[in-house]
Amino acid sequence: MYRYKRIAVKIGSNVLTRNDGTLDVTRMSALVDQVAELHRNGVEIVLVSSGAVASGRSEIRPERRLDSVSARQLYSAIGQAKLINRYYELFRDHRITCGQVLTTKESFGTRTHYLNQKHCMEVMLENGVIPIVNENDTISVTELMFTDNDELSGLIATMMGMDALVILSNIDGIYNGNPADPASTVIREINGNKEDLSAYVQTGKSQFGRGGMLTKCTIARKVADEGITVFIANGKKDRILPDLLEKGSETVCTRFVPSPKPVSNIKKWIAHSEGFAKGEVYVNEGARQALLQPKATSVLLVGVTRIEGDFEKDDIVKVMDDTGAQLGVGRANYNSREAARLTGQRAEKPLIHYDYLYLD
Repeated sequence: MYRYKRIAVKIGSNVLTRNDGTLDVTRMSALVDQVAELHRNGVEIVLVSSGAVASGRSEIRPERRLDSVSARQLYSAIGQAKLINRYYELFRDHRITCGQVLTTKESFGTRTHYLNQKHCMEVMLENGVIPIVNENDTISVTELMFTDNDELSGLIATMMGMDALVILSNIDGIYNGNPADPASTVIREINGNKEDLSAYVQTGKSQFGRGGMLTKCTIARKVADEGITVFIANGKKDRILPDLLEKGSETVCTRFVPSPKPVSNIKKWIAHSEGFAKGEVYVNEGARQALLQPKATSVLLVGVTRIEGDFEKDDIVKVMDDTGAQLGVGRANYNSREAARLTGQRAEKPLIHYDYLYLD
């Protein structure tokens, strides 16, 4: 019946939030009904759900005006309990058990923590439990935060080896103009080429979420490049999830076509590790040209011009050309002190081996 057997579904703040900023329980219930239908038909699902702040906002009136960080911590602390309880009750009506997984950006920064989270969700899925994932906003603030739950859903999709990632927003997809313009239409399919979509995609953030369509597009492209189909669709449409997954479906949405080239699990982790980079490795023009060739190439110290930052062996570092443009990210084989000492020399092992290198 359905063309995908394991999917991640990201439900955005604008899908679950009413105009007054409170939680839209009716829409939430409708989405749970759809997930339950897929679950009964053998589809494994991980939900990445926003809505905690909206849930908490309606429960308390602070005695004084709070700054944005304090307000987010307060509302999310209250809202997480309310949100997961609501999900629990709604899924229980379908005789399905759900469980909460709260995470932080730092939890993806080391391979050990990354694998621990993966194991947790694998055990849940094996036992018929639907994981509901959200960032722990009570402790994730400023630079420690994900860009938004779009970024988190991309990490979850690649970590769990999903067949597809569905990003639910409050519009039908990516338009070839302003969505409010009747002449604009949805771009139905985006291939892996580097076509510039910035002329189409609005850069503003969503009303209640932290991200916007440009963030969704960036994440979707990266995930599709790792072999996973990505849909951006309207979460306020009835039966949107079953319709998207049905074979031969013509549901209006934007579909990012997955790359047919296989990507290793370690490269999938590294691809989403830019935010954890501890330093920068600058390479000369010859090394840049070598890295851009189709042939697999490692980052060799002979082509490195300078090292920035303080990192240890196995830390994530950014790879930059001498103009300051980022070429990719990778896991260092040396600490920064050793790398700086060997810069420009022919060392026994590469600074970043190809197997642990992801090029943008």
